[in-house]
Amino acid sequence: MSEPNPYKDDADYQWGPGHQAGTPGYGYPQTPPPPAYQPTLPGGVPVPPQHAPVPVGAGAPLLALGDITVVGDQIITPAGPMPLKGAVWNAMDMSRTEEKMPTVAIVLAIVFFIFCLLGLLFLLMKEKQTTGFIQVTVTSGGRHHATMIPATGPDTIHWVMGQLNYARSLSM
Repeated sequence: MSEPNPYKDDADYQWGPGHQAGTPGYGYPQTPPPPAYQPTLPGGVPVPPQHAPVPVGAGAPLLALGDITVVGDQIITPAGPMPLKGAVWNAMDMSRTEEKMPTVAIVLAIVFFIFCLLGLLFLLMKEKQTTGFIQVTVTSGGRHHATMIPATGPDTIHWVMGQLNYARSLSM
């Protein structure tokens, strides 16, 4: 494999993509990859996580929905800040509430049916369980961000819509 190619017909032919000496070739990474370990300070103390900078003098957060925060005249998201003016807010309810009869009600109805017919009233017991999420999206300044808020009860959508209407009023 160390002998030259006998089939080449041009003397200055080089295998692979052409590039000048000293410059990285095609596919060569331009920046080194991040370290695979947790960087530390000289004393062995871990470097604190770096977060998106909050504008100076912006004040306290006016609104927080999931990982979307409204501070001053900006919307802070993990993807970066967006202008608050002219932002479009949307919400989609992807939760559901199921109503079922608990096992305890069936057992109590059977036990008390033997003693009196009032045990059948235990069959009226119902249990509500809400599962799912509410998706909140914001679009502003050419950027788009979505977050999912877990639904803890059937009234969670009302709380989110109240917060969303407040955010819409701030965006005008």
